Amino acid sequence: MASVGRVDDGSDAANFTGFKDDRHWRIGTQGDVSWIADHTYIRLGITSAIPAGFDGYATIVNKEGDEQPPSEAALVRQLEAHSADSTWWLGYLDTGAHDVVFPNAPMVRLYGDWRYVLVEAGPEQAATWREGDAWRGRLPDLIFPADRSWLVSMLWDDDWRCIGGPASLIQAVLADPALDAREVTVDQEDATPPGFEAR
Repeated sequence: MASVGRVDDGSDAANFTGFKDDRHWRIGTQGDVSWIADHTYIRLGITSAIPAGFDGYATIVNKEGDEQPPSEAALVRQLEAHSADSTWWLGYLDTGAHDVVFPNAPMVRLYGDWRYVLVEAGPEQAATWREGDAWRGRLPDLIFPADRSWLVSMLWDDDWRCIGGPASLIQAVLADPALDAREVTVDQEDATPPGFEAR
């Protein structure tokens, strides 16, 4: 069972932790996602989800009907292989219908003023914490490492994930046969995968 508590470190800042898997996990604040919130824009391009400035970008289509598709494990493997740090931030979008893991945690706001529970954890938790869902799968809606070298984001109504990162990661994602990935550019007006509709 997951629970949330406040840690008093003597400062004025609120320091919340979530308790799950017999340990405490730091709950993120708006400051931890300001680099995303301040550099994404409501439009059809990749910068609706991922800030400009990464070496490369791609979209990865979700395969419907499987609560944990093999593509999720492949994506986590690729992200882990291209992470200098095993500490990841995991963001769970509060749609009202999907598991946010720590439902009583303070939330951050991103994109269209959507609310996310943000937790500092890692690859194992990214792959296992959320209950499976035939549409969104199990992975968090937002994932990035502590060094911000890449970012994966799945927006509210989308059937795909957007990713930005170093060229080596993007090329590995594009080459992975388990991933239905397509390269996009930061100046592309519409990054919507063919056959899909941005809502």
